[in-house]
Amino acid sequence: MENTHKTHDLEKSSLKYKICISGAAKSNLCAENALEMSEELGREIIRQNGVVVTGATSGIPYWAAKGAKEEGGISIGISPASSEIAHIKSYKLPTDYFDLIIYTGFDYSGRNLLLTRASDAVITVCGRMGTLNEFTIAFEDKKPQGVLLGSGGTADRIKDLVEEMHRGPGKIVYDSNPKKLIEKVIKLIEKEKSANNKD
Repeated sequence: MENTHKTHDLEKSSLKYKICISGAAKSNLCAENALEMSEELGREIIRQNGVVVTGATSGIPYWAAKGAKEEGGISIGISPASSEIAHIKSYKLPTDYFDLIIYTGFDYSGRNLLLTRASDAVITVCGRMGTLNEFTIAFEDKKPQGVLLGSGGTADRIKDLVEEMHRGPGKIVYDSNPKKLIEKVIKLIEKEKSANNKD
């Protein structure tokens, strides 16, 4: 009996939080320090027992993947392309800073759906229309979400948008500090997992 308990504890402790970083592939409309903030988010996810999941693209998600790898963690990319060659040649997307890239062949809109559903939580950093798409998918799915305030673009408009839509606050936490934001997001994930595990 004791041995079974130890095995269960080991399995439980080895589970990592899959946290998606959603943000602008082109960061020229983001806050000046948005890329650095994204890199720090990637690092902080690893420090707090997480795995970074992104859309395997440039800009904000790329810097989060970079931060994750430099911190010695795991980075997973979910690509809109159907193959590595299409990912590189057609979509012009990066392959470095990933432990694994999953090629969906579903273009951006289909990729966005898989990306958010494969994650325990979605964090919005800066962003444009594609980021808003990922945010609304996660919102409709009642997924835990974080918003990095002060990063520009979509992220700095979300709070007002959510209030104006009159659909409730969602499962969303906000912060301008990467470390504090990840702490808040993990609390949401744990609350969700605890509710799911109740008999």
